[in-house]
Amino acid sequence: MRFRGARKALFIIVATLGFGVTANAGHHESGKSADIVDVAVAAGQFNTLATALEAAGLVETLKGEGPFTVFAPTDAAFARLPAGTIEQLLKPENRDQLVAILTYHVVPGKVFAADVAKIDSAKTVNGAAVTIKASDHGVTIDDANVIKTDIKASNGVIHVIDTVIIPR
Repeated sequence: MRFRGARKALFIIVATLGFGVTANAGHHESGKSADIVDVAVAAGQFNTLATALEAAGLVETLKGEGPFTVFAPTDAAFARLPAGTIEQLLKPENRDQLVAILTYHVVPGKVFAADVAKIDSAKTVNGAAVTIKASDHGVTIDDANVIKTDIKASNGVIHVIDTVIIPR
């Protein structure tokens, strides 16, 4: 099974950590279900990811039709990167590198936790594959632990991770 997704889906996963938000949370005035970006923004706890998505020009992509599966790192995950990393990535001259990292967190399609446990890798939007391992201790995506799963949005699903994963 392959994952599909866009860069903005990453933002939604991160935003929903600790909120248990469903697709109806942060709904639009029209009563539509919230997309990945809306869910993340409503959470208010994922400022680094939101900033990175904006700098990379990926917000509109993740607000698109999808579906997307996003492995979203928390602000704490970004804080564990070496000092100065975020500041360097946010510079306009490093946009391609930022896009590569963010799109590595997104796979096409809706992949729920039950599906993730049955596969050992998935091709990301950036073209590289992530390694998936399921055990009695939980699920990891590369070196990141999945800490919250199956946060539904109108255009996909978010799984929160505790580490920013970097393409090899």
